[in-house]
Amino acid sequence: MKKQQLRDIYKQKRKDLTENQIKEFQKNIYEQIYGLDISNVKNVHVFLSLKKFKEINTKPIIDYFVSKGKKIVVSKSNFKNNTLSHFYLEENTILKLNKYEIPEPVNAEQVDEKELDIIFVPLLISDDKKYRVGYGKGFYDRFLLNCKKEAKFIGLNFFKPIELIEDSNKFDIPLHKVIYPK
Repeated sequence: MKKQQLRDIYKQKRKDLTENQIKEFQKNIYEQIYGLDISNVKNVHVFLSLKKFKEINTKPIIDYFVSKGKKIVVSKSNFKNNTLSHFYLEENTILKLNKYEIPEPVNAEQVDEKELDIIFVPLLISDDKKYRVGYGKGFYDRFLLNCKKEAKFIGLNFFKPIELIEDSNKFDIPLHKVIYPK
């Protein structure tokens, strides 16, 4: 299937998940994340969840990495050119909802993409080659292109990868790992 069809299908599938399913799936995903080797990790980029889209709650992930002494980085969206800028999320960081209701840092120190060691990537579905379907604006593909080659891109999803996204292209950046409920 192609991206737009997959986007429609998996937005609906996510919408149809019950609160109990989401809690069980998240528990399994968190356990997998807590088992990752993070000995050489300093900066972790985490997306801030959109509850209205039933995205994975990343708050426990943030809390886990903070408890391990890692620095958390979150993004601000520029909808004029579909790019992201990145900022440390610290105890005193104020988050404000943008016009699309995405929480973004207001008073934070900016971070270059080259400083990131792990990037958790939101997605609707991925395939066996670790390509992903997101919301369709290309924010993450542009962002991941600028990260250091040693950085690990980890997709988080409630659904098992499909065999193939038919219209993946040269601008799509594959993930290194996809974590979903096993």
